[in-house]
Amino acid sequence: MGNMERFSVGWGADADWRNALEESLERVEPLSGDANLGFVYLSDHLAGEAASILTVLRGRTGIDDWVGTTGIGIVANGQQFFDTPALAIMVASIPHGAGHLLTPTQPLPAGFRPWFGVAHADPTLEGLPEQLAALESEPGGYWVGGLAASRGPNPVIARSLVTGTAAGVAFSEQVPVVTALSQGCTPIGPSREITKAERNIIVELDGQPAFEVFKAEIGEVLARNLNRIPGFIFAGLSNAGSDGGNYLVRDIAGVDPQHGLVAVPQDVTVGERVMFCRRDSGAAATDMTRMLGSLAERSGPTPPRGGLYFSCLGRGPSLFDDERSEAAMIRERFPDLPLVGFFGNGEIANSRLYAYTGVLSLFL
Repeated sequence: MGNMERFSVGWGADADWRNALEESLERVEPLSGDANLGFVYLSDHLAGEAASILTVLRGRTGIDDWVGTTGIGIVANGQQFFDTPALAIMVASIPHGAGHLLTPTQPLPAGFRPWFGVAHADPTLEGLPEQLAALESEPGGYWVGGLAASRGPNPVIARSLVTGTAAGVAFSEQVPVVTALSQGCTPIGPSREITKAERNIIVELDGQPAFEVFKAEIGEVLARNLNRIPGFIFAGLSNAGSDGGNYLVRDIAGVDPQHGLVAVPQDVTVGERVMFCRRDSGAAATDMTRMLGSLAERSGPTPPRGGLYFSCLGRGPSLFDDERSEAAMIRERFPDLPLVGFFGNGEIANSRLYAYTGVLSLFL
């Protein structure tokens, strides 16, 4: 097969999955003769029809290799379909041998050296963080993606419906990609060292009672109204060895003013660093603009061939208005970008599991 061509995107919104799929296919047909990989994202209204949708896609397009999953919302070019029956597909032409599916029954070929991959997973899987970490070491590469989000089944697609693991597609260096993430949060204080902790409870920061540090940084108004903290104030746990500004956003699970404690929903250790963050629409839009500017600079003058966007279901309409949604902001910066994606239960970047982030990858 030849060089990568520009990707094609189709989408449809209808309570009848057949109509939504037909509308999507009409937008991508006729297909390039080199088309050999497809991405498909379903809103959870259509999750129960994933097997039927996949069967029709493979039959109509002649493409065997499809990857994707389901979300509370989906992205198609500059549009978002949130909490409504819809699906989006993107068809790509990948150089022969440059892309391979990775599933529980289909390991990567011997000698194939991936440097970038896209993974999807069921959020209910046990040991999910360890499975994602294994992607980085075996088979290797920089992995992005997301966790399915559904009020029903959580289908994961990798040629067929798969269960019990993270699955997706890996690419060699023949497929150039740039990627970045937007946290949607603004630090309200400096990064501090955890100097005493017990499991998920931060006891001291920089040698001071953790709650006293927390109280000073959030301000007196919030400190007197701690019930306003959920969904607004978060803990940012630093990623060792990652780019500056890259941290794992986690909820504040609880505070204990009497004993000076702050709890987060995962174990922490002495020596880790944490900073407290504010999350609101202004912070989210500012960081989204920063991310898009960085990607535009890194991608160079040639328009990207296609893109994938994975966002948190806690973002979407709760952080961005309808007129300037995340998809619309991407469209403003990259006007002709073929783009699909979904709003999930967690986002994957560099094989780590994030929350409240948007991860954008551009195929060059």
